[in-house]
Amino acid sequence: MSCVLQTTRLQLRLCQIEDIQLIHKLWTSDRIRYFLFDNRIISSDEAQAFVEDSLANFEQHGYGLWLVFMRDLDYLVGFAGFLPSEEWTPSLIYGVHPDRWGYGYATEAASAVLSYALDKLALPKVRADVDEPNIASVRVLEKLGMRQTGREVVNEHPLLYFEKLRSP
Repeated sequence: MSCVLQTTRLQLRLCQIEDIQLIHKLWTSDRIRYFLFDNRIISSDEAQAFVEDSLANFEQHGYGLWLVFMRDLDYLVGFAGFLPSEEWTPSLIYGVHPDRWGYGYATEAASAVLSYALDKLALPKVRADVDEPNIASVRVLEKLGMRQTGREVVNEHPLLYFEKLRSP
């Protein structure tokens, strides 16, 4: 399956099996894994399972994980996409390499995949959860027009829940 998304500065392409080392390196970066995996270093096998699940989700639902690159450059900026969640409503997930924080790439990449899900796939809604202390990600979700729908403490971590409905 091929599903390339482009923004003004970024190109997003499906995360493939051959990308496992690249994405594993990003996901085990101490500043990425802190909020993404509750500061746990995932194994290469776990990263492979995420990628395999993503490819299966693309086949079944039309969404999964994209790798985010600078347009016209082979420089990995981060990742963005969706994980399936309850009621088959996709859950937005994204992360940007710490060297690229503060440039708006997370908002730009997340906006591209959010538009894809709501407009192209015509999904009724998209959800997201974020660690409450992750103020930068909370701001990204707010910039995307997602509204907070709840707060819960899970495994001693306060989480905020957001959603965005497709416009009629």
